[in-house]
Amino acid sequence: MDPASVFAPSQTPDGPTRCGFVALLGAPNAGKSTLTNALVGTKVSIVSHKVQTTRAIMRGIVMDGPAQVILVDTPGIFAPKRRLERAMVTSAWTHAADADVLALLVDAKRGLDADIEALLKPLADIRRPRALILTKIDLIRRDKLLALAAKINELMPFDKVFMISALTGSGVDDVRNWFSQTVQPGPWLYPEDQVSDAPMRTLAAEITREKMFLRLHDELPYRSTVETDSWKELRDGSVRIEQTIFVERDSQRKIVLGKGGQAIKMISSEARAEISEIIEAKVHLFLFVKVRENWADDPERYREMGLEFPRGG
Repeated sequence: MDPASVFAPSQTPDGPTRCGFVALLGAPNAGKSTLTNALVGTKVSIVSHKVQTTRAIMRGIVMDGPAQVILVDTPGIFAPKRRLERAMVTSAWTHAADADVLALLVDAKRGLDADIEALLKPLADIRRPRALILTKIDLIRRDKLLALAAKINELMPFDKVFMISALTGSGVDDVRNWFSQTVQPGPWLYPEDQVSDAPMRTLAAEITREKMFLRLHDELPYRSTVETDSWKELRDGSVRIEQTIFVERDSQRKIVLGKGGQAIKMISSEARAEISEIIEAKVHLFLFVKVRENWADDPERYREMGLEFPRGG
């Protein structure tokens, strides 16, 4: 398995091709990563109930007949307080400005709040085809959904409105079709069997971080990260992966390890199983937990995540 990228079955276009970037924007936990995975058909972006889990820009590549749609799953946009948060929000808006199509995802249960209202004005300044996507609709009555869509459209008109449940699949095909028809004619930018431009090392680190959040819930502070230190293919076809989990205090290190090392064993087991399924090879995963105070102020960590390091406090 080439660790450079993630692959899916290939398909051949029939006639002229189309291609373009679609930026998925929204407040934290709006469902951007879940929708990205549903559209691509495989895991390319981590999903967690913990807010702001998407940090690096993850691109999922959707093939739909002659169209190649590159989904840009951006970090959730919110009012940033720390340096890492500022870098994430800046990155989201930069990629929105560079995209060919914009999609604003709104958690239907959460509705129209200050975070969404704050997104609308800068979004209106970006002249691109744009869609409003109400997510998690299985939790809300239809009359309330229609009222919410109308209210948001009054504040800023959208070219198209979708109501989806990425978990059940409802409405996802309609979104895929619109994206495919809206991107412009042009050559594909990626091989037809590639489903993400993220190096497999990066995706493997993101999978481990997801398992860590899911296992530890609110015990683990948001400011922790995972990096893949080594990726070695062995003679028997299996892959040996070493990763480091960085936390900021020794008390956090103890949380990740768990009593008798039970927490880190479960995280490793769950991450190993998912990475193995994706790369279709046996995986030997070794996790190390290190305390690095103020890692979120280290420019090198930002480069690892593909973010610009914001100067200043």
